[in-house]
Amino acid sequence: MMDKRAQILLKTLVEHYISDGQPIGSRTLLQHSGLDVSPATIRNVMSDLEHLGFIASPHTSAGRVPTQKGYRLFVDSLLTVQPLESQAFEQLKSGLSSPNTNELITSAADMLSQLTQFAGVVMIPKRRRVAFKHLEFLPLSDKRILVIIVTSDGNVQNRIILADKPYSAGELIQASNYFNINFSGQTFEEVQQKLHIELKQMQTDMNRLMSAALDASNKQTESDKDGVVIAGERNLLQVDELSTNVASLRKLFEIFERRTSLMQLLDNSQRAEGIQIFIGGESGYLALDECSMITAPYHADGQVVGTLGVIGPTRMAYERVIPIVDVTAKLLSNALNAGN
Repeated sequence: MMDKRAQILLKTLVEHYISDGQPIGSRTLLQHSGLDVSPATIRNVMSDLEHLGFIASPHTSAGRVPTQKGYRLFVDSLLTVQPLESQAFEQLKSGLSSPNTNELITSAADMLSQLTQFAGVVMIPKRRRVAFKHLEFLPLSDKRILVIIVTSDGNVQNRIILADKPYSAGELIQASNYFNINFSGQTFEEVQQKLHIELKQMQTDMNRLMSAALDASNKQTESDKDGVVIAGERNLLQVDELSTNVASLRKLFEIFERRTSLMQLLDNSQRAEGIQIFIGGESGYLALDECSMITAPYHADGQVVGTLGVIGPTRMAYERVIPIVDVTAKLLSNALNAGN
């Protein structure tokens, strides 16, 4: 267990490094730590912290900088989170007031980016399970079929599926009738479970067609940029540690472009309550030592429906960014509940 003196020195070092980005020497620590000790004692403790892997010495300087392990201890045990400034709170509150869910999600990403000057990310809420009222198959050309789905809430969706063989207009009418008579009023998830059981018993052309329609309905959220809205990723070009490391930036922007890794990370964050902090490559998804991600889940109707967060440099002001993420999640939850 690290003693109190070492904790104070590590906290002082991390805070000063976050503030000015320069390696911290023992003289600076002596001036700002508030400890009544000799310079030799400071040097000894610094040496111990380096040996334990919490700080490191850059080749070009006599000072020390925090390592990923040092940042982790800092955010877990030594960080003093600041309350959100009233101006920022009012800005968030007014920005998250739309009755439209899509506008709220986009605004949340923009606000996270504006207030932190880093990249704001918001996972789009998972669609609630909606029962379908009526379904119709219409032939387009060869094996392409238009599926018109009317849901119980009055929404009409059009999907084009590619069947495994051509179907006549009569076969498609028969399939539509069978589907509507047997399954109307049920959710697609319920229908899918029943059809999977039937498919094991009889592999008919009609059931294969229904399966294709269900697969198409499951892909309805793919048009939402893989389910995540990102704002302000260009802000990361202004961060010294990242802008000077072209390879890291390229890697980060590839992650933004693919979005898959980001979705997995946000999805995992959603399962844990409260603020989650991923430092450097420890998440397994953002394989970048120079970046950290702070996330929080948001709710609707008492259920976690998504996650939002900020991606920025490891050297970020955690005590300021954490409350921004936390309050944004709470205000987005309030706005979504008010709109229901």
